[in-house]
Amino acid sequence: MQEQEKFMKEALKEATKAYNKLEVPVGAVIVKNGKIIARAHNQKEQKKDTTKHAEILAISKASKKLESWRLTDCEMYVTLEPCSMCAGALINSRIKKVYIGTMDSKTGACGSVYNLLEDYTFNHKVEIETAILQKDCEALLKKFFKELRESKKVE
Repeated sequence: MQEQEKFMKEALKEATKAYNKLEVPVGAVIVKNGKIIARAHNQKEQKKDTTKHAEILAISKASKKLESWRLTDCEMYVTLEPCSMCAGALINSRIKKVYIGTMDSKTGACGSVYNLLEDYTFNHKVEIETAILQKDCEALLKKFFKELRESKKVE
């Protein structure tokens, strides 16, 4: 198994935790020197806070672990393409590279709706690689939203 798939599977474990809490199932892990230093999943509903995205929470944990806001030699694996808030956090935290499971055609800011990481001239560039375990990442999201729609029909 490739290293990218190994770490994306860990991000999927986090996404499953979100799914089990009725959160949009997005998970993220941050890796430095081949080791996971932070992991997180969406907690927006649970915490009643729009900023509690998996990416933001993982960045916060990694910064605490490294005792620095600069995550220069770190990579993030995230199951769903980051939104503009999270893409901005990737830039500002100096993450080296982001590996994305599946793209988000509604709010994605790393290539779908627009590409904050490459289309603008910021002081830091974040490399992007997409479609890591894409089918698995898509399947979890589709299952979640299908079940959510069906539960709303019942109410």
